[in-house]
Formats: sequence, structure tokens, C-alpha cells
Amino acid sequence: MRRADNHFGRSQTVTYMAVSETLKKTPLYDVHVALGARMVPFAGFDMPVQYSGIIDEHMAVRTAAGLFDVSHMGEVYARGPRAFDFVQNLVTNDAARLTDGRAMYTVMCRPDGGIVDDLLVYRINAEEYMLVINASNIEGDFAWMQAHNPMGAELTNVSDEIALLAIQGPEAFGIVQSLVGDALDLDAIKFYHFVPMAPGAFLGCSWAILSHTGYTGERGLEIYCQAGDAVRIWEALMEAGRARGLKPAGLGARDTLRLEAGYCLYGNDITEETNPLEAGLGWLVKFDKGDFVGREALVKVKEEGPARKLVGFVVEGRGLPRHGYPILDAEGAEIGVVTSGTQSPVLRTGVGLGYVPNDPAFTRPGTRLGIAVRKRPLPATVTKPPFHKK
Repeated sequence: MRRADNHFGRSQTVTYMAVSETLKKTPLYDVHVALGARMVPFAGFDMPVQYSGIIDEHMAVRTAAGLFDVSHMGEVYARGPRAFDFVQNLVTNDAARLTDGRAMYTVMCRPDGGIVDDLLVYRINAEEYMLVINASNIEGDFAWMQAHNPMGAELTNVSDEIALLAIQGPEAFGIVQSLVGDALDLDAIKFYHFVPMAPGAFLGCSWAILSHTGYTGERGLEIYCQAGDAVRIWEALMEAGRARGLKPAGLGARDTLRLEAGYCLYGNDITEETNPLEAGLGWLVKFDKGDFVGREALVKVKEEGPARKLVGFVVEGRGLPRHGYPILDAEGAEIGVVTSGTQSPVLRTGVGLGYVPNDPAFTRPGTRLGIAVRKRPLPATVTKPPFHKK
């Protein structure tokens, strides 16, 4: 394994597989190649990093719509009479707040509070949940779930059977609405809600879920479907969106969009060495729900206060913050490290996330810091995301 940067300011640090290793292909691989996408190894898959260009795709999502292939993500079903108990013990958020057709964002932690992964939990019904996990963690996450299943829930890894498309941007709902007609009012799908479609109701698919979550900071939908239906859905969406400015978008734009919105990336901003309280994800930890893996350690962190904190920042001048660059205090002393950084296409300057000591002198919005770029301090200001809406 090696670390590699993306192709927009070389800002994203992700784990790519060595070229010699066998890469998986999503059901849309041939579509990406036909569109002239630049393909890169990512999390064990051969994935499109860009088509027309990262900035162009980024701005399409901000002003119209972009279509992403995120079929590399993993899906695991938890079923049976103890499925709820399994989920409730596995994750930090409170699954008791879910009803049929609702989803939640959460993390699952190690006993020491370190984050195993961040994920989405969909409640299909009282005895069936779908857990959506990061592509690079599929095998490890599934093994972790199996090892923490004393309830005996039926766990099934269906990642290879399901494709996932995400259409994001101001025009996204209108594009999909033109395909479903009067059969469903998409505006009725609230944030973090989803609708399982009846067989044949969505473009003739035998099975499909329309979900409203998102990872770009824009309004949009995720479409889960059988792998064999992915190409047909992609083509229908692109045709319906042609007049509305829809463009295919790759991993590069997905990273710049999520960073402008201030969303964490697993492997960069959150890892097994970070806990949700220091990562600004304390709102995902519901201590009053009862026991869960990592609760005892997180209670201690809450009582003592995290030693460090993940903050957002906007830089001044020319120069890009990149993963691993030191963060400096006003006197130039090294106090932290950049976990994600990029050039914001909206702000036209560098933005990023990084860990600093949990002290108002370093974490308060408006605080002046520095980013060591090639040993030269680049002025930066602590800024609460989303950056693109400032």
C-alpha cells in the first residue's frame, strides 16, 4: 500500500493499491472509460478521478448537478429479531431514534474509543438494517461486526451485489423527479430519510432505494440498485439531466466538495487513532442510550476533555495546505498537523482541516495560525465549516 495525492492541488491523502495488485471494477467501469475519465486505483477499485476536470465538475455540483459512481462503497445487512440490539451496541448513535425509512450517520468505535469507521445506518424495518461502510474498510468492518455480534443477528455482506449512484446539486431532485413522474413526490423525502421503491417503480428496477443524505454540501439523492441496473440508471439520469447542466463527476471533485463542506474523510481526519469527541463528532455519541462498544473510554474522554480538537481553517495567499503539513501557532511553534487540505474552487484559496491542542487560544474561530508550506509559514485563520458558504 502507498499514500498518493489527488490531482487538484495534490491535497487528498488516500490509500491507493499498488499497480500490481488486482483492482475491482464497479458495474459502471466501461461507462467511465467510454467517457474518457481519468482512472486511478482507489480502495482496491479502478475509479474515475475526473472527467472534464475537477474544478469544472466541482462547480457543476455547486450550480447545477453532478453524478457520481460510488458503487465501491460497502453494504452490510443486519437482520433478525436481535438486529436492533446488534446495531445499538455496535455504533455510538442511537438507533432507537430510527423508524422505517429513516437513516442516521454514526461511527463504530474500538473499546479504546478509536474510530473503526464512519457509516450510515438505514432502518428498513424493525428486523432489517442496511449499514453502508467505506470501500477501503469493507473486509475489516465486516470482520469487526461479526466479532461484535453476541446477539446473533444475521449479517450479510452484499457489497458486490449493490451499485450506488449519487446525484448532487441544486438540480438533482428535479432531474430524478422527471424520471419518476407522479409516482413519488421526491420533495417529501426529508433529509436522512429514504424510500424503498416497489419492484418496477423506478426505471423498471426489481429493487431500488432512493435516499436523501449527501457528502457534498448540496441537496441530492443516492440511488441504491442491483449491480445489473447501474448502467441503465446512469444513462437515464444523464439524458434527463442534459438540459439541466448535469455532468459526470469523479473522486477528485467529491473530495474538494466534501472538504469545502467540512466533512471528515476516513483515513485522513478520522482513524482508529482518533475518537469522535476530538474529531468534532460528539453529536454522534449518545451516552444516555445505554452500553455500546467504546462507551467507557468515551465517557472518560468527555469527563477529562479531549486533548486535541479538529478545526477548520482558511489560508491567505498562494500556497496549498496538504495532508501532513505542520500547523503553527502565532509565534511559529509547531502545534498540530493538517489532516485534509485543498484549493477551494468557490473561495479560490486554500482550506483545510487539522488537529490542534484543545485550547481556545488555538480553536476559537478567527484565531490566526500558520501552515508550514515548504518550510514557509502560510497565514491561516480558524474557520468553522462549511467554508464555501462564508
